[in-house]
Amino acid sequence: MTPDRWRSAALAALTVQVMGLFAVVGYALWRGNFSEGAWLNAVEAFLAGLVLAWWTAVFRRVTLGWAVPAGDGALRALRLTFPWLTSFRLVLWFLLLLSLANGAAPEANTVALTALMTVWPASILVGNAVYGTLARLAPGPADPLRRKRLADWLNVAAALSLAMAVFNVVPVAGFTSVPRLSDVLVYGLSGAVDVLATLLALRAVGAAPVGEEG
Repeated sequence: MTPDRWRSAALAALTVQVMGLFAVVGYALWRGNFSEGAWLNAVEAFLAGLVLAWWTAVFRRVTLGWAVPAGDGALRALRLTFPWLTSFRLVLWFLLLLSLANGAAPEANTVALTALMTVWPASILVGNAVYGTLARLAPGPADPLRRKRLADWLNVAAALSLAMAVFNVVPVAGFTSVPRLSDVLVYGLSGAVDVLATLLALRAVGAAPVGEEG
């Protein structure tokens, strides 16, 4: 495909992903009967939707080869919020780690649980790198080193997104119960869109023009 088509496809998939994350907010609250855990999941999805919306706005200009001024609203919002999203996600992971260390889920499959607790923080940190690398690239989209770094992080993020999508729909024996069909559809589809959008963003970065001001 041409660079414009890769870019259009990536932006379309990212837009669908943003809308899907906001839809997950409502689903998480409804599915969890507005419990404490449901609110935590909803807040995480809401923050993720906001950050991705601003990331997409900046990405749109970068993939046109336009420099984004440091004072641009979307870029400033992205720089302000993505560290909070990362911190919130790491707190959720750490709370679960403490719970497991205190004897929760003693019958859980050790190998699967270890894989989950390893892949999850890796996914969080790689996501943070994707957000931060674009924020640093935006003022100078022609920078070849930062373009390559963004492409590399997107490549890793796609693989980890796929792994997390599997964990979200396949139960860990002794730790999570068999999900309802609605859970499989909502979280499975959300994960699939995440992987697709990340891969398309990767291709769009590789095909993007460089050297324009805007």
